[in-house]
Amino acid sequence: MVSLLLAIIYLSFVSLGLPDSLLGSAWPVMYGELRVAVSSAGIISAIIAAGTVVSSLLSDRLTRRFGVGIVTVGSVGMTALALFGFSISHSFALLCLWAIPYGLGAGSVDAALNNYVSLHYASRHMSWLHCMWGLGASIGPYIMSYALSGGRGWNMGYRYISLLQIGLTLLLVCSLPLWKENRRSERDQGRGKGSSLREIVALPGAKETMAVFFCYCAVEQTAALWASSYLVLHKGYAEETAARFAGLFFIGITVGRGISGFITMKLNDTNMVRLGQAMIAVGAVTLLFSAREKTAWISLILIGLGCAPIYPCIIHATPSHFGADRSQAVIGVQMASAYIGTFLMPPLFGLIANYITISLFPFYLLAVLALMFVMHESMLRKTICTQI
Repeated sequence: MVSLLLAIIYLSFVSLGLPDSLLGSAWPVMYGELRVAVSSAGIISAIIAAGTVVSSLLSDRLTRRFGVGIVTVGSVGMTALALFGFSISHSFALLCLWAIPYGLGAGSVDAALNNYVSLHYASRHMSWLHCMWGLGASIGPYIMSYALSGGRGWNMGYRYISLLQIGLTLLLVCSLPLWKENRRSERDQGRGKGSSLREIVALPGAKETMAVFFCYCAVEQTAALWASSYLVLHKGYAEETAARFAGLFFIGITVGRGISGFITMKLNDTNMVRLGQAMIAVGAVTLLFSAREKTAWISLILIGLGCAPIYPCIIHATPSHFGADRSQAVIGVQMASAYIGTFLMPPLFGLIANYITISLFPFYLLAVLALMFVMHESMLRKTICTQI
């Protein structure tokens, strides 16, 4: 039963990843059809991120009350509904409206499942769990590319993903008895008064770990949202080619997390994070100087490979840094910080692209990466005593 439940958790993360790469891969086509500025993708992204911030901060309370199983089913179902709404929308205003349930559906399940795995499974399972997210995120652009190249339009790309999400929701409903068998242990972990946001933020190293997650998602989501547009508008690639190349970034994350699961048997979480940061830097510099398609796709794969270990390894280390009794609340705050990074930083680059030049894309990634490195090292110094 434990192995079957872990498989269900993996499947849930596939569903989380499926829609995450759609907007970036389709936007070069969408913004012209919708008659909005290229930077308007940042508005949709910001609305989605705002919803995830709210639901992440509520994750501790929701999980204690309903359990991880119910939270997972409800969240995936809400996302499926929002994606179907995208597929029938033909105006920017409607996309913004459907972006609200889209965001609310993602935050709670993300925090709840991450905490569950960090407490019950080894680091390799956390990496493989997020590999499943990358699998979903890698499939998304190819489904969108299939819809665009076949003349079906971006709406059908969203329709295909919504149908997959509906199927996953039904499967998760069937899995609820497995979650009920684990409900007693969840209640035991949830006993006692939950920590308030003020108490969590006051913990040594908490502000730094929030900054790390802010920066990580700023890098990941800026790359996801703007890589395709950068290749079209600055490098001159065809829209279909750029959509496929954007998918390579998520393939890098997926393959990297699969490999990271094995590497974590040799390296600890801290060194895995440092290795990932170094690979992102190499990928961004390579993209900056790429003059041919071959170099560009290698650069995006390298950035994806670098992103691969950072998120899961920091989350897995959270109970050791801050204590198992606070881990759900801390991870909720980490997720909220990550989504604030998603909320602010890709739209900010959209403004830079719109009013200055999109050619600054690699420099933007490198600047945020540098801040992430500094904050991670500071967090390690402040929390080392709590790990002893």
